[in-house]
Amino acid sequence: MTFSQFNIDAFRLINDLGKQYPYLNPAIVFLADYMLYFLCLSIVVYWFTRTNQSRMMVIQAVLAFIFAEILGRIAGQFHSHYQPFAVLPHVNKLIEHDIDNSFPSDHTILFFSVCISFWLVRKKEKWLWFALPFCVAVSRIWVGVHYPIDVVTGAFLGVISALFVYWLVPKLSSIKQLLALYEKLEQQVLPSKDKSKNL
Repeated sequence: MTFSQFNIDAFRLINDLGKQYPYLNPAIVFLADYMLYFLCLSIVVYWFTRTNQSRMMVIQAVLAFIFAEILGRIAGQFHSHYQPFAVLPHVNKLIEHDIDNSFPSDHTILFFSVCISFWLVRKKEKWLWFALPFCVAVSRIWVGVHYPIDVVTGAFLGVISALFVYWLVPKLSSIKQLLALYEKLEQQVLPSKDKSKNL
């Protein structure tokens, strides 16, 4: 069996679950298409908790995503294929999606780079930020818009980028200086009585 056939077979195995368990499809569609809004809201909430750790975490998450996305664009130059629904027959396509290069999955890159950045810092919600990107990655296959290789590659790039940025950013004094400048300006506009440094 070639790798290409294995990729297709693995796609069929997950995508066909939507036909076998249609009552799960609304939840899967929410994960695949709308969980992005929850992630964006989480970034905003963490930023406006106005703690230094949370803000450094958000900065790391954003930089990790940018770095991972650049790597993803480079990877897409070496390999490309259309979405499964555009190529394969009888795909259980549950959401609308443009036809373009689906390798690697941008959604998966985003969720793994941001969520793993959160997972490395947060304590109380650690389990959430570890489980969420995996659920979203599987959902993108389930709804018919990505192959397993798309999400596996996206996950790899996201994790590597999150780990690299988590290691690098604390060493960059310029990031800390820019954050301090922002917070000084913010304090003049939105004074805060209590700025706890703990999560």
